[in-house]
Amino acid sequence: MLAEKPKVVAEIGCNHKGDFQTAKEMIKVAVLSGADAVKFQKRNNHELLGEEGYNKPHPNPANSYGKTYGEHRDFLEFSWQQHKELKDYCDEVGVVYSTSVWDMTSAKEITALTPEFIKIPSASNLHFEMLGYLCDHFKGQVQLSFGMTTHDEEEKIVSFFESKGRAKDLLIYSCTSGYPVPFEDICLYEIVRLKNTYGQRVGGIGFSGHHLGIAADIAAMTLGAEWIERHFTLDRTWKGTDHAASLEPEGLRKLCRDVKNVYKALAYKTNEILSIEAVQREKLKWNPK
Repeated sequence: MLAEKPKVVAEIGCNHKGDFQTAKEMIKVAVLSGADAVKFQKRNNHELLGEEGYNKPHPNPANSYGKTYGEHRDFLEFSWQQHKELKDYCDEVGVVYSTSVWDMTSAKEITALTPEFIKIPSASNLHFEMLGYLCDHFKGQVQLSFGMTTHDEEEKIVSFFESKGRAKDLLIYSCTSGYPVPFEDICLYEIVRLKNTYGQRVGGIGFSGHHLGIAADIAAMTLGAEWIERHFTLDRTWKGTDHAASLEPEGLRKLCRDVKNVYKALAYKTNEILSIEAVQREKLKWNPK
């Protein structure tokens, strides 16, 4: 049984298409849908990609916003000042702001904003220099995805946070890295494995999904996921890689609704005969004499 209602993170990521006003609109819609937090992404593209990677063409030109992959990523990137404005707007409308950081520069920039939590994407979860900086300088929760990560690497990550005295500030997500992920590759029992292996060592276990629909998220919750993270978009037909694996507003609304309602249902009966049953028992129950 979960001690608290799981939290839903609407990952806006780069689904704003590089438009600041669209990003603010997505925050507003996420709040109206019932999300507990919204999450963006922060990259220093020259640091992350290197010159060769920066100048490569986008692997799917139809989704590119620039002549090279680096220019594409730059088009989608917000400045530190814009992230500060987004955080201020989140504070104003009553939702938690957060960001995934992909590199050391981005980790330092977002740390300066002091959000409640910072996310480490699966792609960067072995960047121990960055993890060490966050352990030493960021006082909030660190959330980290275990997509495309071996069991040995998982252990190294958790042990690293333990060595820094920060393991209880670490939340780890069960995750399959794909866009979108077919149901047979979601592997929900990984949540159980992570709880059995690390549940007493870290601050919490979550589920980060890139699949279709919301059924798997509710199942993840019943298996013990304390945070549910889903990509969010205003329109799944928009240009970009992540939109196809994202929830539109109605899907996000239903997810938040169902998480709340199923959480209420995850309980034992407080009495052998509940009060709601007592009236029906009086009317309907066969009473052998």
